[in-house]
Amino acid sequence: MAEEAEDEIPESGAVFTFGKSKFADDMPSVFWLKNDVPERIACGDEHSALVTGNGKLFMFGSNNWGQLGLGSKQTVQKPTCVKALKGEKVRLVACGRNHTLISTERGHVFACGGNGEGQLGLGDCEERTAFQRIGFFQAHGPIKMLAAGSNTSAALTEGGKLFMWGENSEGQIGLGKRGQATRPLEVSVGRPVSWVSCGYYHSALVTADGALFTFGERDSGKLGLRPERLAGHRVPQRVESITEPVLQVACGGSHTVALTDSGDIYSFGLGQFGQLGLGTFVFESQLPRPVQRFQAGRPTRVTCGESHTAVLTDTGLLYSFGDGRHGKLGLGDQNFTNRFHPAVVPRFLPLAVQAAACGGCHMVVLAQPRGPGCSAVTLEDSAFDFLGEPTATLQRSLSARVRRRERERSPEQFGPAARSLPARTSGVLQTPLPALGQLDKNPLDKNHRPVLLRQTGGDMESLTDCDSVRGLGETTDFLNLTHVMKMDPSDKTLSLSPLLKVLMFNLSITHNYQAEEDESAAEEEEEEEEETSGATESENETEEKGSETEGSEEEEEDARNKRGDGDEDENESEEEDVVKKR
Repeated sequence: MAEEAEDEIPESGAVFTFGKSKFADDMPSVFWLKNDVPERIACGDEHSALVTGNGKLFMFGSNNWGQLGLGSKQTVQKPTCVKALKGEKVRLVACGRNHTLISTERGHVFACGGNGEGQLGLGDCEERTAFQRIGFFQAHGPIKMLAAGSNTSAALTEGGKLFMWGENSEGQIGLGKRGQATRPLEVSVGRPVSWVSCGYYHSALVTADGALFTFGERDSGKLGLRPERLAGHRVPQRVESITEPVLQVACGGSHTVALTDSGDIYSFGLGQFGQLGLGTFVFESQLPRPVQRFQAGRPTRVTCGESHTAVLTDTGLLYSFGDGRHGKLGLGDQNFTNRFHPAVVPRFLPLAVQAAACGGCHMVVLAQPRGPGCSAVTLEDSAFDFLGEPTATLQRSLSARVRRRERERSPEQFGPAARSLPARTSGVLQTPLPALGQLDKNPLDKNHRPVLLRQTGGDMESLTDCDSVRGLGETTDFLNLTHVMKMDPSDKTLSLSPLLKVLMFNLSITHNYQAEEDESAAEEEEEEEEETSGATESENETEEKGSETEGSEEEEEDARNKRGDGDEDENESEEEDVVKKR
């Protein structure tokens, strides 16, 4: 994405897309409205929605079930205003896997899209390509919140009543053994409800007094319930492991994330892509576990996609973690790597994030420039680098080239999980280790595993496997879960590789000390190279800047041409209000 000047983004805010959004697939992009203010956003599996301050609804993305409500099934790449709702002011929106729900200022609820399980709440199972009003809610007061899952829907009233409808094959609408509901039915837990979220095949709610309830598919720990409670998964069950009051909950494809009133984040369920934010050694958690690494602000909002998670803080920062395919985490144009710990999205350091929504393969963020009294947050302030790992300060005095080399050479780029041995201290022997074949002669512990020796004064004490992997994360089998670093001789980058159970300890010792020897030799070569490459680097940077300028001019011209292309119908004026920039 061409770097636009921050002052180009209007004070009213802009909408940023990451991942496979149909608006700009796999490329970060941004657009804003000329004569309106974006207020709410929502993401489905492959479509997105935007509600403005004037009550207009803009839709874009996949439309194979008519989920955009535009009267057709054609995919829409440009945010398009839904003219059929011209007489209503839209206030809330929720996107499911292939359907959409909205509520208006007058308390009306509309639905469109796929309806194979009755998730539109219209009393049948026929899909709709245009928004249809659900008459049931006319007599049930104003709507406070909407939620949509794979084939499920939910509406929460201002009075704390929760209504759900759609598929119930796994108990995901909390109605016991009932197979489905084509009309809204009340789900009660004996107290007013303040929050609701629908995942793909499970759901969760929060009561006004802070109790968290989950229900639906019970696999992979996504309900956060103890084994003896899973039998009742078809009706809401209280998650007792979180003792403090809960404010919000978000359900993803196979994981759940909860936010407490003290600002703590808890996650549970499946985490093979890092969507739990609990580190590289936690692929599944049956019970809620706290997510750390939010020193740069207090979390105020959580949202989950199919396999990724985003957290907003009171300082206007955005953290993301989980599945990085298509770049949906927003961590760089070419950064499609999974993140197992929360990482600051650097794009929003100079901005203030108001809202974020995660879909199947994309993420949409609403942000605006910080106010006159608020300065841009820096990486030093956030105490985190681009990889989401703690860092004392950012070495801005070093050139970009040197910093890049340091990251490529250093195992710190992988975080604590990359260390198969603890950092060497003054008490650790500095003499070279024996050859790999001689390590078999080292003393063994009671489980016949090799033992390192550490010198303390004049004596030697043993360093067991448990000591050597301390800090790698909680696990019950170190030998199977510990990895080793390997260096690629061509570009001197490090990578993590799993080890066989028998050879894990010996190989990790050899690679760690060999990496240090290779690093010393590499430093001498790079010092000589720096002296001769300075002039060449300057020339290359000049050429690159020229290319970027030409590319930016071409993109701006294309954007002007696209904005000039208008339709012949009344949608023309509305669509021209959308300003797009990649």
